Amino acid sequence: MALAASVISVGLAALLLYDRWANPLSLYGTAYPAGTPTPDLRGTGENGQPLALSDLKGKTVAVFFGFLHCPNYCPTTLAALERVRQALPERQRAQFVTLLVSVDPQRDTPALMNEYVTYFNSSARGLIIPADALRTAAAGWGVGYQYVTRKDGVYDVNHTTGTYLVDRAGNRRVVWDYSQVTTNPQRVAQDVQAVME
Repeated sequence: MALAASVISVGLAALLLYDRWANPLSLYGTAYPAGTPTPDLRGTGENGQPLALSDLKGKTVAVFFGFLHCPNYCPTTLAALERVRQALPERQRAQFVTLLVSVDPQRDTPALMNEYVTYFNSSARGLIIPADALRTAAAGWGVGYQYVTRKDGVYDVNHTTGTYLVDRAGNRRVVWDYSQVTTNPQRVAQDVQAVME
C-alpha cells in the first residue's frame, strides 16, 4: 500500500512539474511552446488597405477566424473579446487588438468588415484574404472551414471557433476555445495580462 501511494505521489509530482514547464504562466487557455511563430496572414484590411498580421507587431493580438453573416459564434466571440479588453488595466487596453480574419471572402467586403468589427470596438481590425490563399493561411493556424448550402439556397460557413493570442513579438502564445472566451472573459484577460508582462 505504501509503495502504491509513493508511486502515485511521484506521478503527480511529475505531472505538476511537466505542467509548470509546459505552461509556466499558468494560462487558462492552451499554451503554445515558447517561441511558436505565427503563420503569415495578409490580405485587405477593414479600411480597404493592405494589412498583414506582422503590421500589428508590437501589439498583443487576439486572432479569430469567422465571417460577417455568422448568426452566433462570431458576434458572441467579438463581444466577449471586447469584455476582455475592458477588463484589462486602462494602460494595456490600447496594446490589445482584436483581429477578425474572414473565412468568407466572397461576401465579406472591406466596408462591411469595417462596420462589423468597429461595432464591437473602434480599434478592432478585420482581414480579408483572397479565397485562393485563405485555405493555406487558415490551415497554418489549424483552422478549418466548410461552406454549407441551406435549404433556402443561402450558404453558411462552419468554422473553427478558437481564439489565438499573439504576443508583441509575433509569437503564438495561447489558444482559447469558444466557451472559455465567452463564459470567462475575466480569466481570459488574466492570460492577456500575463502575456503582455
